[in-house]
Amino acid sequence: MDILIYLLAFAVLLGVLVTIHEFGHFIVARMCKVHVQRFSIGLGPVFYRKYDKQGTEFALSAIPLGGYVSMITNKLIELEPEIKNQLSEEQLQNTFDSKPKWQRAFIMFAGPLANFLLSIFIFTLIFFNTIDPQTIPVINEVNNKINISSELTFKENDKIISINNTVVRDAKDINLELLSYAGFSGDLNFLISRSTIEDPINIIVSITDFLPTSESQENPIEYLGLDVIYKMQPIIGNVLQGSSAEIAKLKSNDKVLKIGSTNINFADDIRSVVSENPNTNMEFKIDRNGEMLSIPVSIGSQIDSDKTIGVLGVSFGTSRTLAQSLSKSMYETYNLSLKTLQFIGKMLSGNMGTENLSGPIGIAQMAGNTAQAGLLPFMYLMALLSISLAVLNLLPIPVLDGGQLTLLGIEAIRGKPLPEKAENMIYTGGAVLVVMLMIFAVFNDVSRFF
Repeated sequence: MDILIYLLAFAVLLGVLVTIHEFGHFIVARMCKVHVQRFSIGLGPVFYRKYDKQGTEFALSAIPLGGYVSMITNKLIELEPEIKNQLSEEQLQNTFDSKPKWQRAFIMFAGPLANFLLSIFIFTLIFFNTIDPQTIPVINEVNNKINISSELTFKENDKIISINNTVVRDAKDINLELLSYAGFSGDLNFLISRSTIEDPINIIVSITDFLPTSESQENPIEYLGLDVIYKMQPIIGNVLQGSSAEIAKLKSNDKVLKIGSTNINFADDIRSVVSENPNTNMEFKIDRNGEMLSIPVSIGSQIDSDKTIGVLGVSFGTSRTLAQSLSKSMYETYNLSLKTLQFIGKMLSGNMGTENLSGPIGIAQMAGNTAQAGLLPFMYLMALLSISLAVLNLLPIPVLDGGQLTLLGIEAIRGKPLPEKAENMIYTGGAVLVVMLMIFAVFNDVSRFF
């Protein structure tokens, strides 16, 4: 049963990503009036086909590891003259290579663009339908052996706001940002919020050949000598109807700064103070959209394990509007695309281990694991892989979209295409490179089981 789940999850995942990618090429080709001979999901022999009114063959092929859109070109007509009998005069005049360079470039770029748009769409759905936990990284323990260039050093309960001006909120943000500095020598600037100091402070960490091994790259923050936990900020999410909080007119997005004489730093601080003060009137100091308010609250109570505890009637973490979800999804897509490109560069330079590269077996394993975890984790993986597919396809490797865009650029500079012999050699080299990369990725997948 588990194997079936993994196979089905892999088929759905890859099927959606490939279909969206090839549909991007297809729809823009149609917009440019280029005749598409075949739209295939999968590679190799065709086992199912259907034709539309324009004569395009929509096919399912035997090897489920990709797909392609086959467009009519002048070269194809030269090699297979009988194709002329299947095409109208208009289609013969609108071959791919007869189009202006900008249209051909747009057709090539449309596949990766479709994957970027898919990621934005999926992220928007996820962010709109989940609560923003409003977490912040908090230093739990410090190893004082790290090299600090500034006068100030890290302390327990310091909140990490940003690293080199990049805002971080959770483990993903911190790991991605620190991994982007693998192999770097220089300074890392941490912006820190400390409860005993009013304004944020800068702590500069000097590093040499940062994250030099695969082991160190597994937990970058630990390599710096820091143990970090993630705590929710004291920002009210939902207010329960009829609760003490509603009666006191506390509102969603209110940030609790103080309860009575106790300073509040995290959501857990609110829970602790409230639970210890059942049926008590306490003054809450609130930051409401920049306005400081003092609000008296009559804390309620309930019985928990034969003990009376205080109850406020709020949850933490806030809902996002559709506009906020879309904005965040666009940033996440941009940021993850940039990080993917950086990590590819670091693999090529040797600063990041190539064992992080996964092939079809690894992807199938991730697909099965996330499918069993739930729909949202599976969709999140789909968005991540959609970004990876888009970025990889934009690399300047012949046979990939980026390689064809590069050749178009060379053609624009030269004023004419490269000689046919040179193009054939370039495409053959690109195909060999892609096959070798696939073999290496599969080897990585297999080696993880031993």
